[in-house]
Amino acid sequence: MADSGSPFSRRALPAGDGSTPVLRGGTSNDQLRRYNLSAVMTLVHRLGGVSRAELTRLTGLTRSAIGGLVAELTELGLVVEMAPADETGRVGRPSLQVMPDEHLVAIAVAPDSDAITVGLVGLGGEVIRRVRYDTMRVPSVADTVKITQSVIAGMQHEISGRYRVVGVGIAVPGLVASASGRVLLAPQLNWHDQNLTEPLQRALGYPVYAGNDASLGALAETHFGAARGVQNLVYLNGSARGIGGGLIIDGTAVRGTDGYAGELGHTLVNSAGIQCHCGRIGCLETEVNLPRLLKVLGLRRADQDELDVALGISRDPAVHAEVRRQIDSLSEAISNFVNLFNPEMVVLSGFLGSLLTVGRERLTESIRVRSMSSRARQVRIERAELRSRLPMVGAAEVAFAPILADPAGHAAPR
Repeated sequence: MADSGSPFSRRALPAGDGSTPVLRGGTSNDQLRRYNLSAVMTLVHRLGGVSRAELTRLTGLTRSAIGGLVAELTELGLVVEMAPADETGRVGRPSLQVMPDEHLVAIAVAPDSDAITVGLVGLGGEVIRRVRYDTMRVPSVADTVKITQSVIAGMQHEISGRYRVVGVGIAVPGLVASASGRVLLAPQLNWHDQNLTEPLQRALGYPVYAGNDASLGALAETHFGAARGVQNLVYLNGSARGIGGGLIIDGTAVRGTDGYAGELGHTLVNSAGIQCHCGRIGCLETEVNLPRLLKVLGLRRADQDELDVALGISRDPAVHAEVRRQIDSLSEAISNFVNLFNPEMVVLSGFLGSLLTVGRERLTESIRVRSMSSRARQVRIERAELRSRLPMVGAAEVAFAPILADPAGHAAPR
């Protein structure tokens, strides 16, 4: 079934969390088959549907090998073959597409300082359902478990009648130990050394996985958004609680020894600036700050669309001055990241995307002037495409990761 000369015969595509799958046990031929199953399953997931001919081209495997792998994935309940919707009714035999099974889903959870968002996400990054539960206070771990359990109970009839849940993914705004899923520190949630995955797993009865929200956002944009196909990426997300970052280097998420890499919001940009909650002076997230933008706009809160409009129509010199100041601080940080990581693209999400929209020319020119390498002129600065879907898609990726890494070892529930 495997073609030993193919580029995927020894190493599969990275799994859903950006890591290369490590398969243990079995003969070398068995491991080869499982690696190739992972490669095909990952392609189907990320492309949302692909022909056997295209799978043959992308993997370098033989047509017969692809046929066998697709048949096995179909038997496992992970993919189906069907004619694309736009070919229905055409004369001649339709070109069948290998599609993710639409009944396979992950539960996505995104805790925030004022709400818990829970959703169902299908393979291919499709957000099927999303519920935002506003909270009267910053939710504790116990609150998060209770609210998530309540929201899922409300979806239970739909889930049990139509879907098969592979697991639960949590996008946490803080430091998360990659091996255990334990939350070391989430300052905006007042969580310190908290075990979130185990109580949630007991409450829901599904396997639970957790990751840093910005790192998962970087993966989501790489797989399904503005950075599709980009191998080297710096991702920055700005919210009311601060700035998070994620790095993709050579197609793999950079996580560090314990999964804490990517705290880009605490990059120094102004040595004479404001003291950050981390204790340092002039961190990026204190100088580039949504509450400070909202204050000069005279707004208590605003979603991304509302912020875009408010910044776009304002003629207030104080607003323009604050936007310029924040863009200059942001360019200082991004220039450092370009010098350090030499990325192909920088993706800005949340309110940082709004700053890019109103000040793209100033930001890009400042980055080019400040960056040391001539390569900086080729770096693309883009706004995140997934927008409000981003937390759900990112959280789902960490739940899908085991089944993408080893489809045969993590068969879909029937």
